[in-house]
Amino acid sequence: MSQVTSEQIRWTIADLDLLPDDGTRYEIVDGELFMTRAPRWSHQKVAVKICAALNSWSDETELGEATTTPGIIFSEANNVIPDVVWASYARLAILLDDSEHLTGAPELIVEVLSPGADNERRDREVKLKLYTLQGVQEYWIVDLRLQQVQVYRRQNATLKLVATLFNTDEITSPLLPGFSCSIASFFC
Repeated sequence: MSQVTSEQIRWTIADLDLLPDDGTRYEIVDGELFMTRAPRWSHQKVAVKICAALNSWSDETELGEATTTPGIIFSEANNVIPDVVWASYARLAILLDDSEHLTGAPELIVEVLSPGADNERRDREVKLKLYTLQGVQEYWIVDLRLQQVQVYRRQNATLKLVATLFNTDEITSPLLPGFSCSIASFFC
């Protein structure tokens, strides 16, 4: 009688150095490796527009800043590359390590969905769970195809869906006092 065993590989940040630098985007969530190709032009364009809107507000208020595709190293087994993050200056002061990598949760993370069921599952389920566990205060999932934004906010230690916004809507956030932006402006 033979016994079948299944050993699941648990990836770590150290393993990433062994992978080819061929334009593939590698992320690790709970030791599981996720690979995607570099985002499409339209994907990046939307991410840049969201980042610009957040930074325009940030320049006026001097409360923080946004950037696109920063690496976040939560732990050896949790390393992701969100499309956009916004962090207050107070948070940035404690999140950035000596190499200027984020080492904890910024207040806001934005993911623009990439085509494909695996990519969508990663952003809607796997990353939602990770960002909840890590203490992200707000998470926006941007659907380029449907031109909508789902807004998740922390409620009772969990990120909960609080709104689905469409082209005719404005997005605001209690994290960003006075911030308001047309959803349509992200997609034009």
